[in-house]
Amino acid sequence: MTTEPRARSDIRQRLGLRPIINVSGTMTALGASIVVPEAVRAVAEILPEFVEINDMQRKASEAIARLTGVEAGFVTACASAGITLAVAGCMTGADLGRIEQLPDATGMKDEVVIQLGHMVGYGAPVEQAIRLAGAKVVTIGQATEVRPYQLAHRLGERTAAALYVVSHHCVQYGQLPLDRFAGICHARGVPVIADLASEYDLRGFLAAGADLAIYSAHKFLGSPTAGIVAGSKALVRAAFLQNLGIGRGMKVGKEGIAGTIAALSAWERRDHAKVRATETDHLSLWLKRFDGLPGITASLEPDPTHNPLDRLKLAVDPEAARITAWELADALAAGSPPVIVRDHEVEHGFFYLDPCNLHPGEAEIVAERVVQELERVRKGGQAEGISAAERKARRFERLLRWPD
Repeated sequence: MTTEPRARSDIRQRLGLRPIINVSGTMTALGASIVVPEAVRAVAEILPEFVEINDMQRKASEAIARLTGVEAGFVTACASAGITLAVAGCMTGADLGRIEQLPDATGMKDEVVIQLGHMVGYGAPVEQAIRLAGAKVVTIGQATEVRPYQLAHRLGERTAAALYVVSHHCVQYGQLPLDRFAGICHARGVPVIADLASEYDLRGFLAAGADLAIYSAHKFLGSPTAGIVAGSKALVRAAFLQNLGIGRGMKVGKEGIAGTIAALSAWERRDHAKVRATETDHLSLWLKRFDGLPGITASLEPDPTHNPLDRLKLAVDPEAARITAWELADALAAGSPPVIVRDHEVEHGFFYLDPCNLHPGEAEIVAERVVQELERVRKGGQAEGISAAERKARRFERLLRWPD
């Protein structure tokens, strides 16, 4: 019988929500991350108080500048909002008339260049974050290959900015590296916005040439939901002033700002080596537990964007395991307790277990759940036998039936 995870509170039960275990990663659809205690305390303390939000944003700017090594920053609703505000700032500068004019970009530079292999979806198309500012998307290269001349050719009089995306969703080969990309853009006077939503590195991308860096505060930093915009003072100010225009609908509250400041401070003090050691213990447990299981090959794989972490790749041979990777993923999600795996590429016969968001004792429960499901089918339990395409279609149909 599977051991249930020890409840930290009964909030999920009271709301009628499933007590999921997240081995997918810092996914917005699962609540992003475990908010660090420092941010939880800061949010609880600020909620009953009144503050001057713009002054609070000045304090956030100081914290962001200290950690990123650039001049200024501010907090917004999320990283997607940060992209839109950064694009808008590059289009309008600090001109308040233009800020109020958006998303009508008449008379402004209104093109944003992006590599075709960076045209990702993160729950919505990244291009939509650009278009929300009133800008036009200009793609360069092919999905699997971009050459410097292709970027230079598309930079012109109407180019307001170039967007560079760092994400596991991106094509991981054949793209221009950030320093080369930025060098070409800067030679034409074009600022570079870097979408770094899930990245650990708060300085390297800015040092490599990004003029504005966009982070999710609620992912590895462990803040409540928020986005961070960091860069030169002039560009950050232009993006921040969008709060007088299209940014009004993307505003962040006092709790998001206070939580982000606290999470940034906690990041400075965090024992990152200890965190990595705990994650390594989880991975070692899984490797040992899954060794020798029929049809299962477990291996470690480093993060594709060079964050300092590994994940466990679980490859499933359906003939030997009597279940496909996607059926196993679904069985884990449907069981008790529900275990949600990282299944972006599951149609290729594997998924990942990410150890970054586990509470104490949950790594053992995940291992037990995997073994339990495999034993069930070996003892005569039936997998449904659907294709990966049908599985994806069913999941999307459930979304479209919301709120039913």
